[in-house]
Amino acid sequence: MTQLLNADLHCHSVVSDGTLTPEALAERAKGNGVELWALTDHDEIGGLQRARDAAKSQGMGYLTGAEISVTFLHQTVHVVGLGFDADNTDLREGLRRTRGGRQERAMEMADGLAKVGIKDAYEGALKFVGNPELISRTHFARFLVESGVCKETNEVFRKYLTEGKPGYVPHRWALLKDAIHWITGAGGMAIIAHPARYKFTPNEEFALFTEFKGHGGQGVEVVTGSHSVAEFGIYAHTAKEFGLAASRGSDFHSPDESHTELGTLPPLPAGLTPVWELLSARIQ
Repeated sequence: MTQLLNADLHCHSVVSDGTLTPEALAERAKGNGVELWALTDHDEIGGLQRARDAAKSQGMGYLTGAEISVTFLHQTVHVVGLGFDADNTDLREGLRRTRGGRQERAMEMADGLAKVGIKDAYEGALKFVGNPELISRTHFARFLVESGVCKETNEVFRKYLTEGKPGYVPHRWALLKDAIHWITGAGGMAIIAHPARYKFTPNEEFALFTEFKGHGGQGVEVVTGSHSVAEFGIYAHTAKEFGLAASRGSDFHSPDESHTELGTLPPLPAGLTPVWELLSARIQ
């Protein structure tokens, strides 16, 4: 498998905060020329069997996947796991614990919104949730758009759901080392998702990659939907600096919300080791 393989190894279904079923995502990916696909729902692997069956029916290669929420230096960082054994007990239990705090957090978010006159936000957000265990800011954002408070989800985040705004409630996620150990212990590869999105200083980012590598992390998303062309180059350099494999994924959530369509990203920059080369034995 070459560097030019059309692999999309990061997207979300209704099982977490996407709007399409695993089957619809697989069909959409295939229609856009994807050859190797992974569903990476947040802290959840409940859609993987459906995704595997759908990928097989579409004639695509398939890797198991999940995106795990981690707290590092008081920020939320996402670690994508690929190619793991989805029946692994430690992984399943770790994901269950990570999901556990979301409902309590969601109720606190609704309380904050109520104080600025936005009533019944918890119930409103639930209408957009496929899995109540995974209620998130995205579901609140969709409710505020539907109810006319804001025109689009990005506006909701700016005005209500980021730090210092009325609906923001921080969450303590998994530890970085725990997330990596769950993934690698289940035979998979841990990958830092969309690193340009984090607001770290250069020293803090160096600490993230150093600790990630030290705990057994092996990859970084170089080409992803939220990265600019310049950032493709920056994180290609980071991959080489830390000896990490490079991943590629759109982070697609919804036809109406996502700027990058499944399977439409440019290829990885030259000179990198694609994660799928190291995961070739795990492709189904």
